[in-house]
Amino acid sequence: MSFQLEELLRGATQLDDVVQQLLGIEDEARRVQDDLEPYLYESLDTGRTAADAIAGSRRDVAQVRQELVEVSASVRASHRDYEVVEAGNGFRQQLRLDELRISGTGWFPGRDMTHNVLRGVVVPPWTSTRDTLHGILESPLLEALQPRDVRVEKVEQAVERVEPSMAESLRRLERLHARNDGEIEVIQFEQDGSSSWMVLIPGTQPNSPNTNPLDIHGIGEAVAYDSEEVIPAVGQALREAGAEAGDHVVAVGHSQGGIHAMNLSRNQAFLSEFDLKYVLTAGAPVGGITPEPGITSLHLEHVQDWVPGIDGHINADTKDRVTVSLTDEVRTPEGQDAGLGPGHDQENYAAGAELVAASHDESLVASTAVFAGVVGASGVARVTRFRMERAPMPVSRLALKPDSPPSVQATKKGAGTR
Repeated sequence: MSFQLEELLRGATQLDDVVQQLLGIEDEARRVQDDLEPYLYESLDTGRTAADAIAGSRRDVAQVRQELVEVSASVRASHRDYEVVEAGNGFRQQLRLDELRISGTGWFPGRDMTHNVLRGVVVPPWTSTRDTLHGILESPLLEALQPRDVRVEKVEQAVERVEPSMAESLRRLERLHARNDGEIEVIQFEQDGSSSWMVLIPGTQPNSPNTNPLDIHGIGEAVAYDSEEVIPAVGQALREAGAEAGDHVVAVGHSQGGIHAMNLSRNQAFLSEFDLKYVLTAGAPVGGITPEPGITSLHLEHVQDWVPGIDGHINADTKDRVTVSLTDEVRTPEGQDAGLGPGHDQENYAAGAELVAASHDESLVASTAVFAGVVGASGVARVTRFRMERAPMPVSRLALKPDSPPSVQATKKGAGTR
């Protein structure tokens, strides 16, 4: 807590600023020297003495400037070395059998194993999951999987008592996910006469119509297209719920919903309207997303959950960004569907959030204080549910039967081409 790697870069930047100031002093000294040149040839020594003093001062300033340049270069080299070591510590070099955890209903890879496999095999070090997936989805064969317009419709609004803790927010998120119809929830909190807001975005809902933007295809939009259609829908939901420009917002998301939530933290259109203060994710692969400065985020990841590792990136560790690795052994209860594995279960993450709230770790105390500062204490809040709906899937020309005549639009588009 007393020192973070980004402070090295901040210190180097401050040194660079001082170097620029010293360059300005050197230029000014040179101009004074030029102004004193006519006095060098007078019988009195005062002009020559003044010119010599200015020249000596200029040399001293240049020496200090050069020393600061070297210090700045050393600081940047130190930062680079630390990053290399941290990256090496973050990724295990060998896959061990104990990274596969038995759930009681089958084997599931752990988070670290997924990180390593994808980083070393599927996603080369010189590229990113986003670029790789974007290139795949841009294929004409997969045009139906590309983002489509998303609209929102208000489903229900009610005033109820809300416990705005991280754990209860994740439990609300699970209930929202169980509805399986692309709904998000917007909660309005009142503190000292001003409103703050929480947006809950559930994870992937695979067994739903393809008009649900949170279906399997939604993962592609979240990862490869930075949630370009979902984010405007979230903004519209906030406005329709009553949020105004500049209001404080907290975003909470699980799995795919966590990616959408983190994408809010770097979307300039959204951030120009709302003051996103905090993002809480659970079981979400968000290591490749860098939020704008000043936005606090907390990421819950279970070592038995392979999903946070599918982007092949380790979350950055900064004062504003903390990752909590849950290490308790979890199993799928007898008779229940294992789904994506017990490590991905939201109730396990809610239990982890309770541990976070009770922790005395300085980084967690600082992070949870930001969350609580936005949402306040428990009390009556206005809850609005919105259903997001994606535009219907277009009929691809590749899907036309051989004996089907092309449409007029397709004929015009193809006219004159070979």
